[in-house]
Amino acid sequence: MTSLHSPPTRRRRLGAFTFAAALLATACLTGPALAAPDPGDGEPGAGDVSRAERADTLAAIESGAIPGVNEIAHSANVTPVAGVPHSAALAGLNSDLAFQGDYAFAGNYDGFVVYDISRPSSPEIVTQVLCPGGQGDVAVSGDLLILSVDSSRSDDSCRSSSLPATEKEAWEGIRVFDISDVRHPEYVAAVETPCGSHTHTLVPERRSVYVYVSSYSPRATYPDCQPPHDGISVVEVPRADPERAALSSFDIVFPEGGFPGDADSSATTGCHDITAYPELDLAAGACMGDGVLFDISDPARPAVIDQVRDADNFAFWHSATFSQDGEKVVFTDELGGGVGAMCDEATGDEFGANGIYHITGHGDDRRLTFRSYYKIPRHQADTENCVAHNGSLIPAAGRDIMVQAWYQGGVSIWDFTDSAHPREIGYFERGPVSADVLTFGGSWSAYYYNGYIYSNDQAGFDVLRIDDRRTNSARAVTLDELNVQTQPVYR
Repeated sequence: MTSLHSPPTRRRRLGAFTFAAALLATACLTGPALAAPDPGDGEPGAGDVSRAERADTLAAIESGAIPGVNEIAHSANVTPVAGVPHSAALAGLNSDLAFQGDYAFAGNYDGFVVYDISRPSSPEIVTQVLCPGGQGDVAVSGDLLILSVDSSRSDDSCRSSSLPATEKEAWEGIRVFDISDVRHPEYVAAVETPCGSHTHTLVPERRSVYVYVSSYSPRATYPDCQPPHDGISVVEVPRADPERAALSSFDIVFPEGGFPGDADSSATTGCHDITAYPELDLAAGACMGDGVLFDISDPARPAVIDQVRDADNFAFWHSATFSQDGEKVVFTDELGGGVGAMCDEATGDEFGANGIYHITGHGDDRRLTFRSYYKIPRHQADTENCVAHNGSLIPAAGRDIMVQAWYQGGVSIWDFTDSAHPREIGYFERGPVSADVLTFGGSWSAYYYNGYIYSNDQAGFDVLRIDDRRTNSARAVTLDELNVQTQPVYR
């Protein structure tokens, strides 16, 4: 049973960048194959800012209100441990992260990088895989690595070139690698999916790994991405024979259509990202104009339990994170598509923020109930792209604490144990990439893994440590593997 409900209506406070304007700006930065408001297949360009905005940025730097250009700043309880510059071999944008044992797998629009993090103070590049395809979201399970391709290619090989999505022979979807020898990953399979793979989520079973593929933005002129595309692709990858990976189903999430959209909020034509909590047979979907709660007791057939909207303050439902007990969900709003300056005073503290929801009720009567918003309290410059982005839990005992990337807003560590009054307890950031023009940069993903915070920043791969009585208990938790979109049980 599905219901549609919203948080209390709040007064609209439009910043300098409406959602429609953000999509238009991003379209100018990306190729036609990109099915997302995230930056596209290649480096985004710089955007103009007004003379007054430039003057405000310079004044803020001079007064110490924000760090200087590329200057590092952090709270007293956060220590920068190490930083590896952006890989020269992979010139694309840095994207998602996954972890296994002593290794971090860092996605990039041109492929992925494997880091040895056995000594967090001295991470080393183990290998770099050049395999362009846009987005580059990455996840690992056992000997398998899955890589998202959200840019239409001439074929499924790593030597492919860009091809317009209007061409029937264009390919996009997921690539499967064998990482049993982590220093020499082997490309073993590819599966084409409708509208490609902007992100993906693993639901690991003993014999197979189910991959929920999120993609969207269909067009009638795209032969392989036809409207309405109101669903998610489910790919099954057999562990013993990954070469047989295949599209298992395309499950309709919105049979009656999702949110139709308006001038400030995206229409729903699929999901942007899904986080599964296999232990609880639950998943939370951030689906453009809708937040969704799924029952995944049958991993091959996710079923919608509840559906919520927030047309007053959410422009683009981007990602989701469960609390440790699975009784809360944090949804993020990627206002401005990741390329806008959304952390300034004019935009306010509710747009481009997180929404905290409680899961109430039982079984098919469970509901997502709004509690509050959280946004970083540190205003950023008009030249810095900044908005809520990818984060994970810090598994502190008895608390709900999250670390999260905010692009040029840096890395925020915040406590939502009291859902009505979330607050930041630590941070790390760099000053603006430029004080003159709006320039893309910053942390795409910031995740906690086995005692440290790892950030895939456009400047490179950062390692941070937090020393705080509220988070110190998390050091007792050790995982063998972490894909943040497949939420583990922290014990």
